[in-house]
Amino acid sequence: MKALLCETHGPAENLVIRDLPDPKPGPGEVVITVKAAALNFFDTLIIQNRYQTKPPLPFSPAGECAGIISAIGRDVEGWRIGERVAVWLGHGGAREKVAVSSRAIVRVPDTLDDAQAAGLFVTYGTAMHGLIQRAGLKAGETLAILGAGGGAGLAAVEIGALLGGHVIACASSPEKLALAREHGAQEEIDYSIEDVKAGLRRLTENRGVDVLYDTVGGDLAEPALRAMAWEGRYLVVGFAGGAIPKIPLNLLLLRSCDLRGVFWGEFVAREPAAHRRNMERLLEWAAAGRISAHVHATFPLERATEAFAMIGDRKAQGKIVLTP
Repeated sequence: MKALLCETHGPAENLVIRDLPDPKPGPGEVVITVKAAALNFFDTLIIQNRYQTKPPLPFSPAGECAGIISAIGRDVEGWRIGERVAVWLGHGGAREKVAVSSRAIVRVPDTLDDAQAAGLFVTYGTAMHGLIQRAGLKAGETLAILGAGGGAGLAAVEIGALLGGHVIACASSPEKLALAREHGAQEEIDYSIEDVKAGLRRLTENRGVDVLYDTVGGDLAEPALRAMAWEGRYLVVGFAGGAIPKIPLNLLLLRSCDLRGVFWGEFVAREPAAHRRNMERLLEWAAAGRISAHVHATFPLERATEAFAMIGDRKAQGKIVLTP
């Protein structure tokens, strides 16, 4: 089989394609013939050894994928060859076949295409976990999203709107804000031309936001935190802006607000039943067209460098997917 490999840490230009033996399913495992492997911002970090997960070399990037069961190991029940499935791997999806635990896979509805199914886990799964388990977002509450035009941000826009939140999209260009509006945002702030704190205060009539979903970090974090409502919940999701901000703790005291981490990967490991419920709900929503599972672009493995560049340059408006 063909596999995209990180053999030495560094930029995406260092990735290579190799021929490897087809995997065999062990006890409790199935082999998936991969039809789509979705990339995320963390993939740009993991290949440079700059992410908290550090797989041994060589490894394939892409932590989530979708495809067809092509082999079944011993002690696997409830699955058959030919079924369409999707799975969260952490890494290893950018190859033609993968062996995974049968407990990790979920069924893909017939009306949902492979690229959409592959891209649901990290962005939408994180949004579900963040907004439901971590923030407890209630209908009618104000939800502001930093980085609303990227894959993670768009997912939060859609999930927040479905949960009944009043969604304020915050992004760096009119094009990204227009996309966020198409996916359920009701108001917007272009933080390339307006201060985030001032904009959020203006749109909430100086009350502040109940929940803030931050995928960016960097210089946007502190001004956004200064626009929190009393007993608001600030969700730390990621640092696409590059720098990890240093937060003055007095801001939490003055607003009696919470700073809450959203570590979706650890949630999956610690609470697999809750994770499965979230994913089944997401797949149903996607199949029914209630969320778009928007895919910005697909690339063959041979063009992986272009795919990584689109994410690294923050040009992706939705998911970037590799097709082995």
